[in-house]
Amino acid sequence: MTRPEATLIIDLPGADLTPQDARWLRDHPVGGVCLFARNITTPQRTARLTADIRDALGRDALIATDQEGGAVLRRLDVPPPPTPQALGELGEEAAAFHAGQIAARGLLELGINWNFAPSLDVNVDPLNPVIGERSFGPDPQRVAQLGVAWAQGSEAAGVLSAVKHYPGHGDTRVDSHEDLPVVDKTRAALEAAEWVPFRAAAQAGLGSVMTAHILYPQLDPARPATLSRTLLDGVLRGEWGYGGVIVTDAMDMGAIARRWPQGRAAGLALAAGADAVLVCGHGDRAVTDAHVRALRAAQTDGTVPGERLHEALGRLHAAGARFPGQPSPYPAPQRQADDAALLDWARRALRVQGRGPHLDPGATTLLLAPSGTALGGPYGDVVTLDDLHASLRPHLPALVTADLLDPAATSRVLNAHPQAPVLLASTGRWGVTAQARALAPTVIGRAWHLCLWNPDDAHALTLPAVVTHGFRPPNLQALAEVLATR
Repeated sequence: MTRPEATLIIDLPGADLTPQDARWLRDHPVGGVCLFARNITTPQRTARLTADIRDALGRDALIATDQEGGAVLRRLDVPPPPTPQALGELGEEAAAFHAGQIAARGLLELGINWNFAPSLDVNVDPLNPVIGERSFGPDPQRVAQLGVAWAQGSEAAGVLSAVKHYPGHGDTRVDSHEDLPVVDKTRAALEAAEWVPFRAAAQAGLGSVMTAHILYPQLDPARPATLSRTLLDGVLRGEWGYGGVIVTDAMDMGAIARRWPQGRAAGLALAAGADAVLVCGHGDRAVTDAHVRALRAAQTDGTVPGERLHEALGRLHAAGARFPGQPSPYPAPQRQADDAALLDWARRALRVQGRGPHLDPGATTLLLAPSGTALGGPYGDVVTLDDLHASLRPHLPALVTADLLDPAATSRVLNAHPQAPVLLASTGRWGVTAQARALAPTVIGRAWHLCLWNPDDAHALTLPAVVTHGFRPPNLQALAEVLATR
């Protein structure tokens, strides 16, 4: 009997494959592994990890991660792809294709052959808590054009793409990591917006599609897209003719796990048309074990017929054969060329709104930014006050900093330099801080608002703004160059 756990994509707790984990993989031959930032350390160590995974699972194992660009990156020691939103600002298909290649080169060097990217979600609601800068923008046609090009760039460079989150996560203010979003839209409304990029992806024959844990009651009132035969087998497969891999978003997310605990949704996803079931226990093997048991039960009771299981495994094997994940060097000249492209895009995507104070490199300038910010969902790291200081200081050597989250420190710095220009930075995904809102009226006429993550923050304060569309090194260099000319 075919083992249904071969459809699982699981995670690992650490940076090395322990003997216990290797034994578990050999005893439970899953379809692949998803790596997170905790697994990706030095290139040599991570390459050894992927080689050990393949030794345990076989040469055609799929090893995945989320190297989307911008704030969602798992490997940080290679040229960092820009935010999709920045690429949307540029609107250049060639740049999007190149960005997909850049993401792939940094993964294939380590033996990673599957990238859960790019997001083809249309940014319908800018207050969506989980998409934002991960989207190529609010225009469905532009998202389709640029997103498909990005994915094609990745696949041309040897890494399977997974466009997500079908059929669209851009019009809800509920984060599916936490709970089940409901998008009560008609089919006609979805066809006019959210479905445009995914239909284009299906027509382009991209390698894989990741599902959304979202309920669309006007199409399936009972089950979210991940578990919906109507949306997976019906629309994506049947109507659009998609023949690639369908992979679920992580089944341990709140939208699914709260309603179908103990892995009970895994078999339902396969029955609906998914080929791979992503399960991330974050070090808790009990989560994965529960899904293995649930899949075996679903096979035994007929929830997942044998032909459906064989079909799913056939697609996974074909993807592994097409993208074998043989590590490929990332030569220094290619890295330099990619870094140059990233800096060029960062410079051209940067937006200056309004007229702020002149910044004299020889005089004091105040930098007020949070020392940290709340993360969540897919986000793993953030720009800090120290990062900003280090990036701006070569251009503004008399920079004086204060933690915006420490009102007393901020007041001391402002009182000590009452005439100095101010750089008031917003560094988080979740909007302008209360401290920044309170401070902004007191520095009108002497401040720039630096929007380093969420471009919509520029409209929240009545200050001239610099919008960088990202906080990675190319963005911070472009920011420093612009501020030095103000």
